[in-house]
Amino acid sequence: MEITKAQFKIIEHLLPIQRGNVKIPNIQVINAVLYVAEHGCKWRGLPEHFGYWHAIYMRVNRWAKKGVLDHVFSVLQSADVINIQVDQVSLDSTIIKVHPDGTGAPKKNGQQAIGKSRGGWTTKIHMVAADDKTAVAFSLSPGQSGDAPEGRDLLRTMEGCGWEGASVIMDKAYEGDDTRQLILDLGMMPVVPPKINRVTPWEYDKEMYKKRNEVERLFRRLKGFRRIFSRFDKLDVVFRFFINFSLIADRLISVNRP
Repeated sequence: MEITKAQFKIIEHLLPIQRGNVKIPNIQVINAVLYVAEHGCKWRGLPEHFGYWHAIYMRVNRWAKKGVLDHVFSVLQSADVINIQVDQVSLDSTIIKVHPDGTGAPKKNGQQAIGKSRGGWTTKIHMVAADDKTAVAFSLSPGQSGDAPEGRDLLRTMEGCGWEGASVIMDKAYEGDDTRQLILDLGMMPVVPPKINRVTPWEYDKEMYKKRNEVERLFRRLKGFRRIFSRFDKLDVVFRFFINFSLIADRLISVNRP
């Protein structure tokens, strides 16, 4: 799997301009990152035809710290959302197992959303998705964090997005009063089943609730990249880079896909 020149042109103008005597073009770096993301290998394991691994790693590290792919993702995501009718979004989270190589960094080096849960050292990815291919926003938290508080923080980033009237589809982990009230305050409609112990349960759109599988399918697409399936990166800024990259790569590779 590789990103073609035609696909690369979609994001070329969003990447930093190369200056000086640069031997490795950005498209080659992007395909090197795709190889690492897809195979989950170490940077030293890059095939030689991509160029010197350390030069690629240093450029990726600079891009990660500058939030280059955060910007690229934001631009592509905005274009995707404009091209589809957003009647509903889905909110959910998924657990990512942290590889031993992803632990042990000093806290002073940066944020590390890594925590210990029943499954050992884990990270949670929280995501709002417009469909099974379009992520709206995502965040990271330690694996032991509750879904509802992190989900509310993510929903607050959607304030003023112009999606008043849209439905927010969630599972029972988000059925608390605080979460449902926040969604109503945002001008949206919660679609979530009540827990069995609710004294005053409510009705919800069961047909629409079936679309909650879209965010699950998006997580499945993401975990097709081994660098997402298991967290090898110590710092959040680098792990976010790979999540952004995987969403972007999936978007680009789907262009002109038969």
